[in-house]
Amino acid sequence: DRDGAVGRVGHSDVSKLREAADEARRWDSKYGGGDWRSAMVPECLRSDAAPLLLGSYSDEVGRSLFRATSELTRLAGWMAFDTGQQEAAQRYYIQALRLARAAADVPLGGYVLASMSLQATYRGFAEEGVDLAQAALERNRSLATARTMSFFRLVEARALAKANDKQACAVALAAAESWLERSREGDADPGWLDFYAYDRLAADAAECYTDLKAPGQARRFTEESLSDPTENFARSHGLRLVVAAVAELESGNLDAACAVGTRAIEMAARISSTRANDYVRDLLHRLEPYENEPVVKELLEAARPLLAAPA
Repeated sequence: DRDGAVGRVGHSDVSKLREAADEARRWDSKYGGGDWRSAMVPECLRSDAAPLLLGSYSDEVGRSLFRATSELTRLAGWMAFDTGQQEAAQRYYIQALRLARAAADVPLGGYVLASMSLQATYRGFAEEGVDLAQAALERNRSLATARTMSFFRLVEARALAKANDKQACAVALAAAESWLERSREGDADPGWLDFYAYDRLAADAAECYTDLKAPGQARRFTEESLSDPTENFARSHGLRLVVAAVAELESGNLDAACAVGTRAIEMAARISSTRANDYVRDLLHRLEPYENEPVVKELLEAARPLLAAPA
């Protein structure tokens, strides 16, 4: 047991933290990391989690407490990343890693490393992204479920694509698909992975092929990634629409690119996400050579309010 002056901590205290983390993940997916609700996550860490960590608890409760606090801290990092606060995100991620280690939860630590990899890849640090994803994989061999390993291989593929390593990216994508095919309904998948299914694999594969300048393959995957939109994952759907628009544009389909791009802008306007706005800005930059075309002018007009938002 760990003794402290705050009081005895039990499973019910940990359950409240876990419920807060689950609810915050839903907010983030639906409204973006910059939504007003997001401020409640750091506040929850300060006012609820931190005092509990100073309390007294059994080893079993302690591991659950560290695990729940790690999940909340990783989520705070993800929200900071989504709103362009990169240094704050890294601080949260490092703390989340320490908490996952204290919980002796290796897959959760891998999830934090995967989140760090996605951030590094997004910022253009592809080699660092590869190293972080491979660290998650190495630590979880023979430990994590098939679906978890699939996600880690997918994150590795994203970094390899950004590094322009076509062959290694193809190998990682194939491995991600193979692991996902091996996953079964009764597997002990962690709750934090409940967002991950084939549509997410297809979405990231589309981004890989966009980075590798293979628009034909990107288009094939965007169709699959957009097959089942849901209001609960509004930001994800908006990002996928932008990737689909880019794939259409790179394939020479300007009208289709603008039609999908208009839907992406409408979605981005409904959420608070610097990352989603950056995706839209990238699309608009790619459309600059066609700025005199009527369909592009309409798209730029629709994007004007979004462009006025802070970068």
